[in-house]
Amino acid sequence: MQLCVGNATLPAANSRNGSRAVQGGGDGTAMTQEQEDEIILAELDDVELVAQMHDDLYDGLKAEIEEAVDILLERGWEPYRVLTEALVAGMKVVGDDFRDGILFVPEVLEAAKAMKAGMAILKPLLAETGAPRVGKMVIGTVKGDIHDIGKNLVGMMMEGAGFEVVDLGINNAVDAYLAALESEQPDILGMSALLTTTMPYMKVVIDTLVEKGLRDDYVVLVGGAP
Repeated sequence: MQLCVGNATLPAANSRNGSRAVQGGGDGTAMTQEQEDEIILAELDDVELVAQMHDDLYDGLKAEIEEAVDILLERGWEPYRVLTEALVAGMKVVGDDFRDGILFVPEVLEAAKAMKAGMAILKPLLAETGAPRVGKMVIGTVKGDIHDIGKNLVGMMMEGAGFEVVDLGINNAVDAYLAALESEQPDILGMSALLTTTMPYMKVVIDTLVEKGLRDDYVVLVGGAP
């Protein structure tokens, strides 16, 4: 898989069990991990920096992502370009490896946190520049369930993909969803449940939407461990 940056083409980050391997030094001795990790982001050209950002997202390195985002902005990159070519493209690799069983939830959460750190810098700039918004999503964990890791992860990924996300938190009754749909006018409703005992409440919400003639007004996404 390749990613185009300007007029250059670079390989996208690949599946791996760690982005930095210990390499040999010029005198034939092995470099230490600290020596190998001494990468000066500001000294990388744009192509190298974007590739490094993909690696740093994969490894969940928040400070490095924040620094790299600032560098690209200082070099004149549009905020939307930083978002799509550096952050979203890097997170796609994380998502693919999670799907394939190479990464697990804790690792994906760390990557998502790093992306969120970069997004915090870009958000106000994206609003100022009128960057295209993909859509709007309301998401929350259903009544009786206090688990939110999966919900938070989905919210961060959707936000990174260009959606405006309204997070209702945990333990949401049907009335809370209906109120949010009326006030926020989203394109998507997302519901999460970890427990088999709370999962049926998703149907309660959907059935209520059907009864009120609202079901066809929204895309409904459901998810959770069961």
